Amino acid sequence: MLKIIVQNTRILFTLFLFACTTSSLNPSVYAAEPATLLIMGDSLSAGYGVSLDKIWTQQLAQQLQTHQPPISVINDSMSGETSAGALARLPAALQRTKPQWVFIAIGANDGLRGQSLSALENNLRNMIRLVRQQGATPLLAGMRLPPNYGKIYTERFYALYQKVAEEEHVALLPFLLKDVGGHAELMQADGMHPNEQAQGIIFATVWQFLSEQIKTKKP
Repeated sequence: MLKIIVQNTRILFTLFLFACTTSSLNPSVYAAEPATLLIMGDSLSAGYGVSLDKIWTQQLAQQLQTHQPPISVINDSMSGETSAGALARLPAALQRTKPQWVFIAIGANDGLRGQSLSALENNLRNMIRLVRQQGATPLLAGMRLPPNYGKIYTERFYALYQKVAEEEHVALLPFLLKDVGGHAELMQADGMHPNEQAQGIIFATVWQFLSEQIKTKKP
């Protein structure tokens, strides 16, 4: 009888050690990896000319750390980026970050360079479809152009985002720079990029939009 008890004790101890080893090698036994929000944008999201700790994307990252459960923000935005460049980089970014949501805030440089609106539309659609193919939720931010680009082009440019959002069934933030664009006191000397003061306004606009999407569209 004593021999049987000793053998059973050894078996239980071995199983305990195996469980401890397994959990230390794979923390997901106890906790899942945090959800991730990937931002694909240009200088408006990369924080051109603004301290990195002040840009709206960093404010968003700090806000989402308090979310339950916390959400990690990966900002893969690049100054000067176009929709074609973002589309080319997207597959690798999706593979690397494995996000639950992708916030697509791209196209301003396409418009400022007077590029084809049909090409911009196709690029946005392809980005949205790539995101969905990876099992993530795409979210879209609309853009506006300064009025000096002409009434017809600027109106078509702005309407393009609504069209894509409706036809691709994507949640749309109508204008990333709401309450910022057109306000000289909130822009840098170049008149194109939001200054540090504007970052909190952009964050508030994005957060009002994203908080609803994160709440209603679970990964």
